[in-house]
Amino acid sequence: MSWQAYIDTSLVGTGAVDRAAIFSATGDSVWATSPAFNVSPTEMQAVVAAYKDPGNKEGVKKVQSEGLHIAGERFVVLKADDRSVYGKKVSWLGLRRVKSRVLLGCGVKGETLRREGVVIVKTTQAILVTHYPESVQPGVAANTVETLADYLVKVGY
Repeated sequence: MSWQAYIDTSLVGTGAVDRAAIFSATGDSVWATSPAFNVSPTEMQAVVAAYKDPGNKEGVKKVQSEGLHIAGERFVVLKADDRSVYGKKVSWLGLRRVKSRVLLGCGVKGETLRREGVVIVKTTQAILVTHYPESVQPGVAANTVETLADYLVKVGY
């Protein structure tokens, strides 16, 4: 199967993610991508750096305290380990008061987490970068991406 077929069939085709890209594990080469999902080289290098970061003495990685940008959108990182990075989109609400959805610790008063997010998974030779919409449960998106990553590892990628 081609790399583009993995995007079209195993990721976006499932309905669990709406945008996806596959990069080399070093982040310097795009192997396949869905239309209009433009992850910049700077954003990809931040992803690679997150995997290399061992974290502080409490085990917190820099990406977990600073967040991550993917395709020009800001995400708060909820999970970051040697294999996976999960993030939720952050929206600026301005001066409007919002009940129950204001995220404490986002860094700026008035920011809130949205229901859409990213699931990024590293295999031996590739990094899968995916985005899921508000209509998809995060666990469904994560399971889809992690399952493909497991398969790619199994076949040597």
